[in-house]
Amino acid sequence: MARRFQRIAFIASPTVDARSAADTLMRRYDSVAPEEADVIVALGGDGLMLQALHRFMLAGTPIYGMNRGTVGFLMNEYREDNLLERLESTKRSTIHPLMMEAVDVEGRRHTARAINEVYMLRQTHQTAKLKISVDGHVRLPELIADGVLCATPAGSTAYNLSVGGPILPLNSRLLALTPISAFRPRRWHGALLPDHARIHVEVLDAAHRPVAAVADHTEFRRVCTVETWLDLKTDLTLLHDPGHSLDERILREQFG
Repeated sequence: MARRFQRIAFIASPTVDARSAADTLMRRYDSVAPEEADVIVALGGDGLMLQALHRFMLAGTPIYGMNRGTVGFLMNEYREDNLLERLESTKRSTIHPLMMEAVDVEGRRHTARAINEVYMLRQTHQTAKLKISVDGHVRLPELIADGVLCATPAGSTAYNLSVGGPILPLNSRLLALTPISAFRPRRWHGALLPDHARIHVEVLDAAHRPVAAVADHTEFRRVCTVETWLDLKTDLTLLHDPGHSLDERILREQFG
C-alpha cells in the first residue's frame, strides 16, 4: 500500500536541541525542500509551529511537530525511531486562521492573519477606550481596559486563557472575545461569538490614547479601527499521534 506521505521536509528552530534533532533525522530519512514536500516535520516548540503554519498557510501542507522546545502544546513527543510509521498513523486536526484588517491614524490599511489570536493593547500608561460592534451592531459602546482579544479555539489556551478567557473545544465553531484588564464595565468578562461573526473595534480618542493591534506576532501601532473574522476558506492541517490530538489536549486542559 502506498504511503500517504512520500516527500518529507524537516524544519527546525535555531536552538541547539532542535538543530541537532534535525541533523539526526535528515541522516536517517530521505528529505526534500519544504516547497516540494507533502508533509513537513517541525522540530522545536509552539513558536516554531506557529511560524510554520504561517509560512505554509497558502500551500496547505500538513505539519507534524515534534517537541524540541519548552511548552510544546501543539507538538508531538520527540522520537527518532519509526518516523515513517508514525506519520502514516497520524490523525488530522483542521483549524482556520483569523483575518485582521486594521486602519491606523494616518489612514493606512494593514492586513495580517493569526492562528491564535488578534488583540488590541494600549501603548501608553493610559487605558484604551474601545467601541465594539459585532456584525454591524454596536454591542459595547465603551470598553475601558488595557485592550481586548479575539481568540480561535486553537488559540484559546494561549494568551486568551492567561487573561481569563474560556477554553474552547477545537470543533466548537466559536470565537472568544475577551477583555484585557477591563476597568469599565467591570462585570463584562467577554463573549462567545459564532465563528462567522465579524468583529469591529473602534479606538475612541486614538490620538491621545494610542492602541496597537497584533495578529499573533505581527504588530501595527496607533490604529484607529480593527476588524477581524475567521477565514473559513483557509484550512491549516496539524498532524498528531493517536491519543495526542489537539482537541484531546484542549479537552484535558479544561480539567487542569
